[in-house]
Amino acid sequence: MIIIKLGGSVISDKNTPYSFNREAVEVIAEEIAQFYPEESFILVHGGGSFGHPNAREYKIREGLMGDVKRKRIGFSKTHQAMLKLNSLIVETFLEKGLPAYSVSSSSIFLIEKGEIVYGELEVLRKLLEKDFIPVLFGDTAIALDKGIDILSGDQIVNYLARMFKPSKVLFLMDVDGIYDRNPREKGARLIKELTEEEIKHLLKSSESAGIDVTGGIGNKLKKALEIAHYTDIYFANGIVKGNLIRILKGENPGTIIKRW
Repeated sequence: MIIIKLGGSVISDKNTPYSFNREAVEVIAEEIAQFYPEESFILVHGGGSFGHPNAREYKIREGLMGDVKRKRIGFSKTHQAMLKLNSLIVETFLEKGLPAYSVSSSSIFLIEKGEIVYGELEVLRKLLEKDFIPVLFGDTAIALDKGIDILSGDQIVNYLARMFKPSKVLFLMDVDGIYDRNPREKGARLIKELTEEEIKHLLKSSESAGIDVTGGIGNKLKKALEIAHYTDIYFANGIVKGNLIRILKGENPGTIIKRW
């Protein structure tokens, strides 16, 4: 089984609220279709321009405090926005003949101190057994410590990798992989393979891309330190046609972190 994280910057334009990059998602679906059903998949997508504006406006990460009535409304609005994005992605996959099946992350996970502490995964196991493609997403979530919080797609990927031990984990982004500095800076170098020591060094230096509501590249690298105990991890440009196929064939068009 392979876990694919569709970055918010791949499936939407983060600078344009509620924008959906249908063309990119169609290409990803078409490329997955070349390997399904021989290969099983779990998809997890980020919030992009759907989830982040609401999360910021209502300061969901602060928890259920302050104007509690407004926070509850914002919590629900953020979730509804993510359901809309999830619906667009699932519908695109269905149009390509793939049995994508929406699984609401907030309904199966509880978090505390920003980490998943409980996940009801039996439904996912049964969906995989019956050759469905579960599609989860970054979402709002009930938090045991502060009432409510944001659950990022990267956190979900990390938890699922630990529980399912997939053959590969793929992070599809809007850049070609992990760089030694911000990829938009002159002289930035794409790192083809990362070791544990190199990741720790990068985390101590400047982030290789911007920080968003749920952590950006730095957060992905922190999660990669944990995921690499279970499987190989690939970072690649999800907007470039053919990259997904290359990874699924065992090639490395971006950055790889080999299991240690």
